[in-house]
Amino acid sequence: MSLTRRSALIGACVLALGACSTGTGGLSAAPKTVLVAGATGRTGTPLVAQLLAEGYTVRVLVRDPAKARAVLGEQVTYLTGDVTDPATLAPAMQGADAVISTIGAKGAKGPGRPEVIDYMGVKNLASAASAAGVRHFVLVSSRAVTQEDHPLNRMFGDVLKWKLQGENALRASGVPYTIIRPGGLTNAEPGKSAFVLEQGDKVTGQTTIARADVATICVQALKYPEARNRTFETHTVPGSPSTDWRAKFAGLKADPSP
Repeated sequence: MSLTRRSALIGACVLALGACSTGTGGLSAAPKTVLVAGATGRTGTPLVAQLLAEGYTVRVLVRDPAKARAVLGEQVTYLTGDVTDPATLAPAMQGADAVISTIGAKGAKGPGRPEVIDYMGVKNLASAASAAGVRHFVLVSSRAVTQEDHPLNRMFGDVLKWKLQGENALRASGVPYTIIRPGGLTNAEPGKSAFVLEQGDKVTGQTTIARADVATICVQALKYPEARNRTFETHTVPGSPSTDWRAKFAGLKADPSP
């Protein structure tokens, strides 16, 4: 291969998300910087740990860096910001390859209600990611967001309706995305069950998944182009944990174009 042809090929690989990666089909080898929103939450904390273990450079968007440092330690970069304040998000996005959001409402009413966090907060993050040229946005949403009569809507300020609006805002942003809709979240030990990935947001019995297992899906979604522009529900069942994530993601249908 000529030097000119080799240089052109290398340049094309650098520009293409997931091309010429470490063999997983994921983000480029350098840089691979991930911004996490909701990093100090019960899903965000194991997510940060897994990203670090996988060798990613991790930034976290937090309102109180000192408080967050006590939870997450010194291996991450702390960026002060608030998803309800778009002006604080642009600096955090600069240089990020990917964004993972695990944010969620703190109550049915008040400044942390679902409309503000699950819809406007996600929309603000997606808009900032689009403006910064972020290449992949992974959003943790919820199963049953399309079921308007679900009891959670009555109990928690239409939380599922607002989560769906947040999903739609991400889809409309133009940023390549993966939307993960877990069943009931638990603090069970991760890595002990088989993952189910399905689509259609069907009415089912009670389904659950460990928060750290949701974190695992987020990390795996970064690696495979087959996960992009997919929305899926997930839970776990008795069995061995998944090993072929590419096949799991490839079995999902891409979302219709917005």
